[in-house]
Amino acid sequence: MSQRLIIQVFEQYQKSRLQFVQTVADLATRPQNSEILHNAGVMPMLRSLLLDTVPSIQQTAALALGHLANQSDNLAEAVVKEDILPQLVHSLASQNRFYKKAAAFVLRAVATHSPELAQAVVSCGGVDALVLCLEEFDPGVKEAAAWALGCISRHNASLSQAVVEAGAAPLLVLCLMEPEMALKRIVASTLSDICKHTPELAQTVVDNGAIAHLAQMILSRDAKLKRQVFSALSQISKHSISLAEMVVEAEVFPAAFISLNDPDDYVRKNVATLMREVAKQTPELSQLIVNSGGLSKVIDYLGETHGQLRLPGIMMLGYVAAHNESLAMAVILCKGVPQLALCLSEENEQHIKSATVWSLDQIGHHSPEHAKVVAAANLLPKLLGLYMDTSSSEDLQAKSKKALKNILQKCTLVPALEPLLYDAPSNILKHVVCQFSKVLPHDSKARRLFVTSGALKKVQEIDAEPGSALQEYINAINNCFPEEIVRYYSPGYSESLLQRLEGYQPEDSLNTPPAPPTEGQQT
Repeated sequence: MSQRLIIQVFEQYQKSRLQFVQTVADLATRPQNSEILHNAGVMPMLRSLLLDTVPSIQQTAALALGHLANQSDNLAEAVVKEDILPQLVHSLASQNRFYKKAAAFVLRAVATHSPELAQAVVSCGGVDALVLCLEEFDPGVKEAAAWALGCISRHNASLSQAVVEAGAAPLLVLCLMEPEMALKRIVASTLSDICKHTPELAQTVVDNGAIAHLAQMILSRDAKLKRQVFSALSQISKHSISLAEMVVEAEVFPAAFISLNDPDDYVRKNVATLMREVAKQTPELSQLIVNSGGLSKVIDYLGETHGQLRLPGIMMLGYVAAHNESLAMAVILCKGVPQLALCLSEENEQHIKSATVWSLDQIGHHSPEHAKVVAAANLLPKLLGLYMDTSSSEDLQAKSKKALKNILQKCTLVPALEPLLYDAPSNILKHVVCQFSKVLPHDSKARRLFVTSGALKKVQEIDAEPGSALQEYINAINNCFPEEIVRYYSPGYSESLLQRLEGYQPEDSLNTPPAPPTEGQQT
């Protein structure tokens, strides 16, 4: 009788513990409960339950801690202060797969908030324990471990280096070959987080054969996987010419261009980002993208997207055009300038406008032919407006000013230059007048148009300091016209004519003919 009672008591105690930890785990999933649970002192209780003899109670306690830590950095710090992490890490090696997944979740939830909390996970041996979990047979354990390693790596280079030094890179690459799609996604994301920091970290991942496996997945039907694959390839390519060349050698292009039409916005954006990172490295790599038909694909992509999704495509066109005249002309021939002009008028975000202005600068500064295309799209007044707009950011104003100067120094299209005579400030005006001084001496039609449009009159009204560069340009323009015409359009000329008229005496006024006789005199 007493033995049965003791058994019932222990069973009731076990059920109560399980019920308690399950209730806490459920409550912890709701943000509004997290602080209440913390203030009620639930952390030490859950810590003691991690040592429970019943595996299901241990797992649920770990899950509850993970949910709490995931809610805020304050709760994650509380987990660290309660000295829970060493206990979790120590038990990872000996527990079953369910506990390992829950423990990895806690480590991930703590590490995701800040570099300091991620460092706490590293300091307690969490990285080494997670790397061991990558060798587990169960794909769920591998996925949980890879996800936690990614959350540690994403913060900075030193944390990523700790992950690499623990031997994670080769095991992560091996996980790419597993059949489970969820595992592939997480591993590709983690590799991207490792590669993004330094060329050395990216090289370590590449040396373990990651590029070949990632390249095989670019035509996958799984959008979430493709997002991470293209992100990882972009992070590898951005660091150096050699790494970008290795990505290209894996025959990523032109196969990747198909994904610029993918229904998933982030897949498309990451493809455009990959193209940008490759194109910026060398003229040869840019030419490869051009030869593969990549330019027209990106321009079509810009026409179909808006906002942040446009940014990598806009910059990609700029990087291609920046290399040399022929690549800039390739962007022009693919109708890149009208599309960039459309982006400039449609987008409201300052940094997107800045990128667009920069790309137009890279296209237009090469030669008069390049500048003519930009000017013919009526972009010079828009650039001037952005430069003079007080609501424009400092970066946008600086880029607009630089683009205006660079393009104006090559522009010979008179109708596009004339509107700037009326609105440009002196630091821009001198470049406009300079171009007129170069064009007018050699173009009689332009000289005639310059007079009839009122531009010559406007030039005479410019108040330039004697001896300044602006005054020299004005003198050069005036030398293109007869002196009488220049005087005619000079300020005050009409007043001087009136003054001459007032003092003017006709030559015959001294020999006035006699008045006609009256009727009496005639009789």
